[in-house]
Amino acid sequence: MAVGVAVLGSGFVSEFYLQGLREVPGQRVVANYSRSSERARSFAEKWGVPHATTDMEDAVRRPDVDLVLIGLPNFLHLEATRAAVAAGKAVVCAKPLARTGVEAAEMLRLVEEAGVLHGYAETEVFSPAVMRVRQLIEAGAVGRVCTMRSREAHSGPHAAHFWLPEQSGGGALMDMGCHMIEAFRYFLGKEDRPVECIAWGDLLVHRERTSAEDNAVAMVRFASGAVGVAEVSWAALGGLDLRNEVYGDRGAAFTDVTRGTPVRAFTQGGTGYVLEKADADTGWVFPVPDEARVYGYHEEMRHFVECVAEGRMPRETYADGLVVNRVVDACYRSMRSKRWEPVE
Repeated sequence: MAVGVAVLGSGFVSEFYLQGLREVPGQRVVANYSRSSERARSFAEKWGVPHATTDMEDAVRRPDVDLVLIGLPNFLHLEATRAAVAAGKAVVCAKPLARTGVEAAEMLRLVEEAGVLHGYAETEVFSPAVMRVRQLIEAGAVGRVCTMRSREAHSGPHAAHFWLPEQSGGGALMDMGCHMIEAFRYFLGKEDRPVECIAWGDLLVHRERTSAEDNAVAMVRFASGAVGVAEVSWAALGGLDLRNEVYGDRGAAFTDVTRGTPVRAFTQGGTGYVLEKADADTGWVFPVPDEARVYGYHEEMRHFVECVAEGRMPRETYADGLVVNRVVDACYRSMRSKRWEPVE
């Protein structure tokens, strides 16, 4: 029996989810919810979704829905989780899980009390390049992991709600730092608990658009003594810059899926779409082949669908999302206090 999927949201991340899902066997997207009837209709037409609605309850309560996939803005994640668990459906939520640790804890409580399968859609730890580095670590190739450095940068979000901290929960650190925090946990092993953080963040460029930070650097120290350094920016021109560095006492490993691509071209006529957040399509360009797969959407969608079909809990759950939110909370406290802050 195919796993029936309801996709909540019809924006940027939902487009990537559908790109990932289209190559996953044993699933069928049967419904889409959007806050806009026009967006719901156009999304359904583009992806061949048979049912489009502006009523969230209508989407999640359908008898042919087994999995609710939340691709909505951060401030709607709690509401969507409530709807999914009330309907008794498995639920997977986009990153970050919530705007705060308190909100994330409530979401975890809801899914655990309802006894439903729950997943945290953190693409970075499903990226084939990142998964390969984890395999190298497990094989002992780098020895004991001591330090990690991750960078994600681009020229700014594409959707209005990202710029509103009351809706998103923060700025660039919330938007992109969540990827790196979970990558650190994935590289180290989740038994290595994050214990404290120190962070800097400031609004350097987009003062007319937001009151949140558009640049940030955070250090996360783990119980083992390992340290992860996360660098994020909404003020970096040239398209998405996404890199990881892992250093151990016997070696090192690196990923670069957007700047070190196997394709490069020079054009005066324009290429059209190049990659996420590209700022130009002329001159030297570096298109990312099979972008959704490179970022991890194919692997994560396959994993979540298989987990629903087999009735097993995913390797990324709401509990992981809560840890990430707690680390982000500590980073924001550190931005204010200018000192190391414990992860609660």
